[in-house]
Amino acid sequence: MDYFNYKNGRLFAEEVDIQQIAEQAGTPVYVYSKATFLEHFRRICEAYSALDTTVCYSVKACGNINILKFMAKAGSGFDVVSGGELYRARQAGAEAAKIVFAGVGKTDKEIVEALNAGIGYFNIESEAELENLIRLAGQNNKTPKCALRINPDIDPRTHTYTTTGLKETKFGVDIEHAAKVFADYGKNSAIRLCAIHVHLGSAGKTVEPYVEAVEKAVRLIERLRQEGFAIEALNLGGGYGADYVTGTAPSADDYAAAIVPSLLRKNLKLILEPGASIAANSAVLLTRVLYLKKGGEKRFVIVDAGMNDLIRPPLYSAFHFIWPVVVAENFVPQRRDEDLQMAGSQVVDVVGPICESADFFAKDRAMPQVERGDLLSIFTAGAYGFSMASNYNARGRAAEVLVDGSKFSVIRKRETYEDLTALERP
Repeated sequence: MDYFNYKNGRLFAEEVDIQQIAEQAGTPVYVYSKATFLEHFRRICEAYSALDTTVCYSVKACGNINILKFMAKAGSGFDVVSGGELYRARQAGAEAAKIVFAGVGKTDKEIVEALNAGIGYFNIESEAELENLIRLAGQNNKTPKCALRINPDIDPRTHTYTTTGLKETKFGVDIEHAAKVFADYGKNSAIRLCAIHVHLGSAGKTVEPYVEAVEKAVRLIERLRQEGFAIEALNLGGGYGADYVTGTAPSADDYAAAIVPSLLRKNLKLILEPGASIAANSAVLLTRVLYLKKGGEKRFVIVDAGMNDLIRPPLYSAFHFIWPVVVAENFVPQRRDEDLQMAGSQVVDVVGPICESADFFAKDRAMPQVERGDLLSIFTAGAYGFSMASNYNARGRAAEVLVDGSKFSVIRKRETYEDLTALERP
């Protein structure tokens, strides 16, 4: 569910005509819907309300500080994976106790920053990291809470690059090894090893892998408690699916209906780290058609956005629904499907200007015929869109715009040539 809809053949973000945004802010431009962010956050909170749940929005999905500010105001915690993300969360007014810090390669500097901030939990990815945290906590006279990240060896059946819960991965420790980690470090007075963390990966499309992970985690927690360790929380991470194709991802209610019963009366706090399930459908990327070209049997629509703006299609073979911003009424899409066939449509490749054959947004995609200067909307672009953007080919990163009801504002200016070289000057 989102607030991007066609009215009389024109795409609106909430109550704003998107073409108006492109005219004022230029293209390419990310357009975010505040109402969509908050609605998805609210639904997750309500779905898990039977448990003591903290929802920690994943900053890496979409971390503009203006978005983090209204998420913090709505009560969100934050999942961070770097010192920079911790800084963003703190600048946004995040409650430190509702911040969890994950990541396999936390530097000493980042760890000390998080210790001084008083974050809620460190998600521990290895014994070597835990030993280093113990050392730094002692030096800084802090006693941080820690959650051991376990790998339950469950495949969520997503892209190989976004799968993180298998046994052979750089993340976490094997579930079979977790008991030894607690035996070796669980009673160390420099830390409180008091939680279990599980994260299967991203873009999950089914509930069953998460149910299996919960069951394995609960069995481990019960064993650890029997051995005298006080386990207060279970962090189920993120990775919950988003509707890149209409109606294909489980809802928050679907996940909760399957997960919550296994955690009732377990005396556990629940932590969730959703990213895409909140952010993905909260944004579109607007791009303008530059040229039309025919090459052999192929028809190309060349646009002004490139893989530096949105790398998910070439990196993950990810699908994003693409449609003109202004269409005839008979071309208003009722669903966002991978193979949306309409009479009069044309099969094209939508490609960008970057000097790479991998610079594409869609291949062999049926869509209404377009002309030079037309606007296209790349949907479900809020998660891992701008946050993975780069300056490849010396291209300035796109502007970001936030829509709030009938108003919109630029929340990140488009980068200029001067911005691209500012840090290289004496």
